Amino acid sequence: MTDGLLCIGDNVVDLYLDRGEFFPGGNALNVAVLARRFGLADVAYMGIVGNDREGDHVRACMAAEGLSTAHLRRVEGPNGKAQVTHDADGDRVFVSSNRGGIRRKVMLRMDEDDLALIATMGHVHSSCFSYLEPELPRIRAAAHEVSFDFSTLHDPAYLAQVCPHVSTAFLSGAGLADAAVSELIARVLDLGPDTVCVTRGDKGAVWAKGQTRIEQPIVPATVVDTMGAGDAFIAGYLVARLRGNTPEEVLQYAAFCAARACGWEGAWGYPLADIP
Repeated sequence: MTDGLLCIGDNVVDLYLDRGEFFPGGNALNVAVLARRFGLADVAYMGIVGNDREGDHVRACMAAEGLSTAHLRRVEGPNGKAQVTHDADGDRVFVSSNRGGIRRKVMLRMDEDDLALIATMGHVHSSCFSYLEPELPRIRAAAHEVSFDFSTLHDPAYLAQVCPHVSTAFLSGAGLADAAVSELIARVLDLGPDTVCVTRGDKGAVWAKGQTRIEQPIVPATVVDTMGAGDAFIAGYLVARLRGNTPEEVLQYAAFCAARACGWEGAWGYPLADIP
């Protein structure tokens, strides 16, 4: 079986300063939870949580979504936390973070059982927030495919380090002009990934494979909260991709999922009151 999805790496809680509540989040965890919510049955998440209230909340919310906690490592120390507020348009604004908390000090490393799980699941997704770079060569060797969210980290040295171990690269380019997006896509494709997808906020997304380019517009949404919309796009993309849909169908479904995620609070709900 190689049509499953294993998300490895970051999880956090997003503390909404204007509400005094935090929600579970983090790219790798969001993609796992949302892929399951969007209909992919064979999904797993592997990562580190702290032994604090925030880490316990992440674990409990995973279980509530039907996602196994068997591959969590609970480590003494603070869970990852990001502080967030919202602007006048309701868009999220990141204020600060503890850079992954204990996850930055006790980095996730693969053992033989982990590599066997990777080979069984087939597709691995991770991100630039996961501190997983040293493990990517081993992960890529065991996996059928690896997708990776670079977010806005377009540093040439970082791209050169990571891209050779990635089959599908996701990048955020909301502030980039059309020419800059084209240049970024060409640069990333030259470094090894088979496929590149640049999300551009309200301008939609640009997808590239070889000489083929597809532009995907956004799907209109009634916005409650934009937190996690980009991760929902990735989750929807991977769900449709693993179902064997065409690139056009994959992108359409990804855009639909991003719009759907704007309709709930947090990346996927589950607020908990912060206790100072």
